[in-house]
Amino acid sequence: MLLAIDVGNTQTLLGVYDGEDLIHDFRIGSVRDRTLDELHVLLRSLVDVAEVDREEIEGAIIASVVPEITDTIERAVELAFGARPIVVGPGVKTGVPILYENPKEVGADRIVNAVAAYHRVGSAVIVVDFGTATTFDVVSPKGEYLGGVIAPGIRIAADALFHRAAKLPRIEIAKPPRVVGRNTIHSMQSGIVYGYVGLVDGMVARIRAELGYELAVLATGGLASLVEPLSETIERVEPYLTLDGLRLIYERNA
Repeated sequence: MLLAIDVGNTQTLLGVYDGEDLIHDFRIGSVRDRTLDELHVLLRSLVDVAEVDREEIEGAIIASVVPEITDTIERAVELAFGARPIVVGPGVKTGVPILYENPKEVGADRIVNAVAAYHRVGSAVIVVDFGTATTFDVVSPKGEYLGGVIAPGIRIAADALFHRAAKLPRIEIAKPPRVVGRNTIHSMQSGIVYGYVGLVDGMVARIRAELGYELAVLATGGLASLVEPLSETIERVEPYLTLDGLRLIYERNA
């Protein structure tokens, strides 16, 4: 079995694969000051809860955008399962040429998403990832990573309103009953939710116009399922896209 770990700025997603099948997934906070001992115990406990024999974990792979966590979780995996994990970065074969000016600047999760999306679609594709940041990653018809767009995440935008506007409350991020809000909470929800729907659809239109060819659009990340039904461009949500990309990269390097 394979343990795939995606370390994000806010949350860490873990998945256990039996071949191509994702049989268990877990989500924990990306706590930067967790010790090696804490992570070791946490990893073993999660696998125990899933009723997976630790000795069945034969390999592991990590994508991380939080450098201060990467080394600790890498050592914790090796300590817990005796498997030295592959860490996505320079020297790891992805099968996707990176056409960024400086490939080292591209977050590992963005490359992993590109790998999985191109594998799913087999043609040009945009991945919209609703994480701490909202990112758009663009893959060419030949499977090349062209680059992308980085915008503030939905929760960051909502928190900014709460912290920077004295009379505005902290709100639940949810679809409002109508676009034109009749109270402060609904007005804020409309601005956040429909504002990001407009961001997605507008950005996809600009990317397509700039490149001059059609691209499929996949969405992933925690709030993708909120935006997708309201969007005119997102074709479907792939909640485990990053984990699937990690599995594919592991297979290309194992």
